[in-house]
Amino acid sequence: MESELSFSTADLAQTRFAISPMWEVVTSFRLLRAESEPPLHRRWAAQVRPRLAEAGLDRGWLAELIPAGGYLADFLNPTPPTPFPEFAAELEAIRQTPPERVRTDLDKLGAERDFGRSMRLGLLREAPEPALEKVAAEIETYWELALAPYWARIRQLLEADVFRRARQVAELGVAQVLNELHDSVRWDESSLRLVRRHCALTRADSGAGMLLVPSVFAWPRVLTRSVAPDPPQLAYPARGIGTIWEPRSTAAADAVAAVLGRSRTLLLTELDTPASTTALARRSGLSAAGVSQHLTALRDAGLVTAHRAGRSVLYARTSVADALLTPAGT
Repeated sequence: MESELSFSTADLAQTRFAISPMWEVVTSFRLLRAESEPPLHRRWAAQVRPRLAEAGLDRGWLAELIPAGGYLADFLNPTPPTPFPEFAAELEAIRQTPPERVRTDLDKLGAERDFGRSMRLGLLREAPEPALEKVAAEIETYWELALAPYWARIRQLLEADVFRRARQVAELGVAQVLNELHDSVRWDESSLRLVRRHCALTRADSGAGMLLVPSVFAWPRVLTRSVAPDPPQLAYPARGIGTIWEPRSTAAADAVAAVLGRSRTLLLTELDTPASTTALARRSGLSAAGVSQHLTALRDAGLVTAHRAGRSVLYARTSVADALLTPAGT
């Protein structure tokens, strides 16, 4: 299947890049629904799956709205108003989705699969506003369990992709950059052609311009959203995702320890993957009380973040801490 999106001069002028936390929500959730995740995401998935199962998110609202394949509800991907929107802003946009948009998306979902007996989707159709509050609450829980502890790492990679491609636009032009997004995307004179696509992407179904959204979890495909009057969205695999979950270098730990102290530096190096106070105490040999005190100090300094995961709290390094632990010149 091939679809074609025509571009006028004005459309090219309105083409822009943006990072979208909600695109990472839907693509990562879909990835976890697959029978087996891509090897490059197995380290992340192995940590996240048990948390989701404990919270029941593998059988909730998102499981109804994001099938393992095919169409997923468009209202879950509102148009980012800025290049780097906050998760809370996108979640609020979902809460404010017009009822007719919700019902249109449910009709599209129903055309691909039978959910006539789904109580949740029935409630979403009959009373969209209160049901959207429940959807948003589940998305927020998913975010805290699956993405927030890793967001500093994810955002850093996505921002790097945006800045790199923005520089390419300045040097080579938009058409050249569009032609290099993905092997299923081809620029042909004044049109963008998408081959091997499940969903069509046409100018008649969308507004002016185009929104290009790099994604960690979209790989190996691209995903699209066409909802008038919004600009069409194309989520594509960001550069560098092959190494995103690899352990980060801590070669600069000795230098950092001279400033922060051995115990706090040790905790930062142990936080290459998010962990709880109990896990950190076990791995570091420090007392739980001591770990808690050090984490509070590191959090106040902007070097770690804390995220609720069921009955425990997961701590994660920030991009500032990653930079501190990276040797100068690398």
